[in-house]
Amino acid sequence: MKKLIQLSLVLGVLFAITACGSSGDLPRLSSNAVILSFGDSLTRGKGAEDNQSYPAVLQNLTKRKVINAGINGEISEQGLDRLPALLDQHSPDLLILCHGGNDILQKRDMNRMGENVRKMISLAEDRNIPVVLLGVPRPGLFLSSADVYEEIAELTGVIFIEDLIPDVLSDKSLKSDVAHPNHAGYQVMAEAIFSVLEDSGAI
Repeated sequence: MKKLIQLSLVLGVLFAITACGSSGDLPRLSSNAVILSFGDSLTRGKGAEDNQSYPAVLQNLTKRKVINAGINGEISEQGLDRLPALLDQHSPDLLILCHGGNDILQKRDMNRMGENVRKMISLAEDRNIPVVLLGVPRPGLFLSSADVYEEIAELTGVIFIEDLIPDVLSDKSLKSDVAHPNHAGYQVMAEAIFSVLEDSGAI
């Protein structure tokens, strides 16, 4: 039953993405392509072992190198300062961006956070690196991505996975605490992102 629920989450996310865009939105990733997963503890994999983080699982699924560039507790301003050197060092073929969660938890200014995330996308696009953006929810009874992420996606035109993290964190069996998935939740995240990459023509 748990596997069926997880599969439904993946299919639901995939439907949501394909409903708002067409296939072929991303360039094809060669077998030696590098994917940079950039963010905070949701990327680092807090709540699970290192080899159970979503970047680690995604590497196995895609058979491409996936770099885990997540730092626990980082806010978006710090991420914006850190990203340029990583982009120049690794020259990734794709950036998966999941940032701003700590700004939300610390009740920092959402406009400032949104501007920082938008600038991260610009840093990648200036280097011709396509971006997949993950939405992060505000705390609450009914979780949904903070509105600022949809605004960023509409402004920049990047592929936006809106409901994945909110859906995972809404399922008790998939989370380690109120803000982080467990190993099963990160598995669902990786499978959903992989499905989006397939549908978008990257894999």
